[in-house]
Amino acid sequence: MPLLDFFKKKKPGKEKKIEKELKRKEGKEKEKKAEKAEKPKAKKVLGTKKKKAGRAFAVLESPHITEKATNLAEQNKYVFKVFSNSNKIEIKKAIEGLYEVDVIDVKIINVHRRRRRLGRQRGWKKGYKKAIVRIKKGQKIEIMPR
Repeated sequence: MPLLDFFKKKKPGKEKKIEKELKRKEGKEKEKKAEKAEKPKAKKVLGTKKKKAGRAFAVLESPHITEKATNLAEQNKYVFKVFSNSNKIEIKKAIEGLYEVDVIDVKIINVHRRRRRLGRQRGWKKGYKKAIVRIKKGQKIEIMPR
């Protein structure tokens, strides 16, 4: 029982074992620090971007291809359908990672659902969220593969 251990005499050999264990731990920590110091750090090269799509699949649904969207592409603005839970920051990161361009600003539009009829049947046309993304002048996004 742990309560009765207070009344037992302590053996002198245990203190030495504890000291040895502490010294071992300190030695291992010093070795780890020395290994970290020896590793050379990777140099950053300016002007290169690593392609990081990350969670783009969870943010961008598809490019929105319409006549108005193609006219906006001439002004360096591209239109995408996005999932309803995504925000401007996520959209910006997703497009920068996926297409390797510099995004200047993002505008979001919620297209509401609409009532539709086909004969006597009534229903709703789904609503969606779309984002208009403006990129740096001189850069392009290839939406339609050639």
